[in-house]
Amino acid sequence: MALVLEWLLHKYTNMNLPHHPSTGPQPVFSAEWLDVLRNEWNRKEGLSSQLRQVGFSSVVAFGVPQEEQPRAYLVIRNGEIDEINKPVSDLPQWDIRADESQWQSWFSEPPGLLALGMAFTNRSLQFRQGNYPAMIKDPLMAESFVRSFALMSRAQKKLESEQQN
Repeated sequence: MALVLEWLLHKYTNMNLPHHPSTGPQPVFSAEWLDVLRNEWNRKEGLSSQLRQVGFSSVVAFGVPQEEQPRAYLVIRNGEIDEINKPVSDLPQWDIRADESQWQSWFSEPPGLLALGMAFTNRSLQFRQGNYPAMIKDPLMAESFVRSFALMSRAQKKLESEQQN
């Protein structure tokens, strides 16, 4: 069933349909979307409290494999997204890539740990920086990674809802 839905999503998102700004898909990692993601991430019951427990601080980049530079940078300090898309002098510790249609699919329906593992294995989820196998072995980090996709989906739905109102 999931493969059929993924095929349909791929087929119909690559058609040359007219784009309607209020209803069409937004470019992945837009500034507005990143603002909503930061707010969702940093909420009291958000992901930040879980990452704060382990003192997680990192620069995480997201993008698509066909582009040299990531589309988005998150500067995470002690579990909270502190800055978005600010120039960083160092390479990100994590640089995560997937095709735009794959990101859109995950924003619509967040993947679980098994789906992310399969995506990593078949290279539809790529890590240019960062160690996915080591991260996934740490239960707290693995759970946080999966939760980050749920927050990305929530941010997308919230942004779409705001744009319709």
